[in-house]
Amino acid sequence: MLAFLDQRNAVCPESLLQKAKANPNRARIAVANAGAPLPMESCKEATDSGLILPVLVGNRDAILKEAAALDWDIDTFEIVEAGGEEAAAKAATIAVQEGRADVLMKGQLHTDVLMKAALDKETGIRDGRRFVHIFHMTMPESDRPLLITDGAVNVTPDLRTRQVAVECVLEVCRAVDIAQPNVAVLSATEEVIPSVPSALAADELVQWAREAHPEAAFSGPLALDLILSKEPAKIKKRESDPVTGDADAIIVPDIVAGNVLFKALVYLRAACAAGVVMGGKVPVVLTSRADPPAARLASIALAAVLKGSGTQ
Repeated sequence: MLAFLDQRNAVCPESLLQKAKANPNRARIAVANAGAPLPMESCKEATDSGLILPVLVGNRDAILKEAAALDWDIDTFEIVEAGGEEAAAKAATIAVQEGRADVLMKGQLHTDVLMKAALDKETGIRDGRRFVHIFHMTMPESDRPLLITDGAVNVTPDLRTRQVAVECVLEVCRAVDIAQPNVAVLSATEEVIPSVPSALAADELVQWAREAHPEAAFSGPLALDLILSKEPAKIKKRESDPVTGDADAIIVPDIVAGNVLFKALVYLRAACAAGVVMGGKVPVVLTSRADPPAARLASIALAAVLKGSGTQ
């Protein structure tokens, strides 16, 4: 199977870094349970790159120990003492609520613990919309992103959740200067076939989106070949569709499709996957232990760009 894998290292897109650095007010990121090597390494790199100001939440001794191991002077940064995953997640969301942080970031804790805290009615960061995860994918040879939603949070999204996904993906497009985005709605076919539920759902979503968001072009249902290439679009007489072969964003039918698509791009094309959760009061960065350093830095940069643009 190794023959199928792209052995290149992912590259954090320079355009995303420069856009994040251009914001005169660096984003303050509350890192839940920060006292572990990966979150501290990510925060140090992002801080050294001029992207963020960290708010480090967790066990103070563990945070100081990791900082010392990195030879990182954190005396000027806020440290919030919190013991255990749940306490750290709650303290980090409270830091956002109280205006001491602009972004929420997962440290060394389980995703469900952080999202439970984010969803808490009293201390969380809800703003009335569903949370939606968006990947900003770039290939090593290009900074042009392909956005994918939702491959990490919503398992089987209903129509309203997918409408929020459209809204959020358009917000990301604006933040990264895609003025007139082409948005594809993925299915296994380009025909509206009653026996394919995702095709029916795609057709319904596209009809709503075209009326609600005339600033963008929408097409769907579309199979992946039509989304990625003009050649099959010509064969199937769909070359006049502005989205085919030139999509800026893909709305997937469920978490399986989104997860498979983003991981295929990561492992088969060495894509850099910057991921954020949107729909709340602030962006949420959900990094994984399996993420390469470039993806972790790109995720933080994307969150900083979103805050700098006033999107969230």
